[in-house]
Amino acid sequence: MIDYLLGVDGGGTGTRVRLARADAHPGHHELAQGAGGPSGLSLGIHRAWDAVQQAAGAAFAAAGIDQPALERVAIGLGLAGVHNKQWAAEFVAANPGYAAIRLETDAFTTLMGAHGGAPGAIVAIGTGSVGEVLFADGTRREVGGWGFPAGDEASGGWIGLRAIGHIEQVLDGRREPSAFADSIIEACGGNRDAIQVWLGKATQTAYASLAPLVLQHGSTEADDPAAGDPAGGDPAAGDPVARAILLDAGAEVACIAQALDPEGRLPLALCGGLGAALRDFLPSGLLARTTPPQGDSAAGALRMIQLHIARNHSQ
Repeated sequence: MIDYLLGVDGGGTGTRVRLARADAHPGHHELAQGAGGPSGLSLGIHRAWDAVQQAAGAAFAAAGIDQPALERVAIGLGLAGVHNKQWAAEFVAANPGYAAIRLETDAFTTLMGAHGGAPGAIVAIGTGSVGEVLFADGTRREVGGWGFPAGDEASGGWIGLRAIGHIEQVLDGRREPSAFADSIIEACGGNRDAIQVWLGKATQTAYASLAPLVLQHGSTEADDPAAGDPAGGDPAAGDPVARAILLDAGAEVACIAQALDPEGRLPLALCGGLGAALRDFLPSGLLARTTPPQGDSAAGALRMIQLHIARNHSQ
């Protein structure tokens, strides 16, 4: 008998879980949330399951519930890396004992959470990036999500990679030094030799850790009345290199959105850890189309497993 449901959102930076009772109506009676380490499948199947189990345990602890046997729990997961079918199959095969499991891309669970299962489009921007759209006839389409470093445009990893490219040129004397460059150099070890070591070990998550510094140096001042409109703001506000990276990221988001819904008829939500942060760098026409997401990817994953269990019981 299934007593509990878990909705999981997992990526290269961390894992978030929402816990509900199995008899709860979809969207209601959430018991608690939990968090764990990265669970993107590119980091390894066992590492991903360990992070999921850590986050699930934290959710049960937050609800004041002793960890139940896994055969009493069903789990829905939206994980980065599921587009790789081999990784996805290996992850499901390594199920530690959950009574039911449904695995989808984090793009799909983000879409489910953002529009409550209704037609719409999302561009999810975090450590990686991807766009997905659900049409009124039930068909879906994904744009992007090719993975780092070949894809994931506008993501934290992509932004960090651009920043690293800049400091390499600064250290070579090909570009002018700046406070922005100094901050990235310091974050990566402080000198050429240390940066070489950093690069040798760097993952997508490591590159994404630099994105906050790019945002810090590229954003206009908080008291600048034009801060919400990069097209009309002071060109001197913020570091010009950092700002150019962020404006390029905004343009990449616009390209993804255009490919998802060329006529611009469906509601569009910007999701993920960088979704809100990049709003100020979007073309104005796209910004006007966006709507706040109703829920996050973990909420979408919870709704997904709730509906999956309900359908199976009705058959």
